[in-house]
Amino acid sequence: MKLIDIHTDGPGLYEFTRTLADLAQGRGDGVVVVMVRHTSASLLVQENADPDVQHDLRAFFDRLVPPSDDPSMRYLRHTMEGPDDMPAHIKAAMMPVTLSIPFQNGRLALGTWQGIYLFEHRRHPHRRQVAVQFLSS
Repeated sequence: MKLIDIHTDGPGLYEFTRTLADLAQGRGDGVVVVMVRHTSASLLVQENADPDVQHDLRAFFDRLVPPSDDPSMRYLRHTMEGPDDMPAHIKAAMMPVTLSIPFQNGRLALGTWQGIYLFEHRRHPHRRQVAVQFLSS
């Protein structure tokens, strides 16, 4: 198993496709499993051509799950770590925290416009870790 460190500077999608593709080189055929080791971030395979997609995804989830200081979220109890904490846990519960991606001849089998992202849900910078396990066939 390998660990990838991803430094975030607030909410948003952080692409790490190239890092994972570099790790896949020379590995033949199989599947790579990636898992974010945190409860307030997610993983996504998403379009990597138009940055508006990332903007719109973030805006959608922020509208769907606003901070706990928003009046619509007053029912939340876990607020000691700030107004973004429990909403980050909710977002992570709604999205994948683990991905399985096939690779062939040492290359990720992604589509033309697909990238692999860590979706940071917290407001402040974090150092996130993604666990990576290659399973060869």
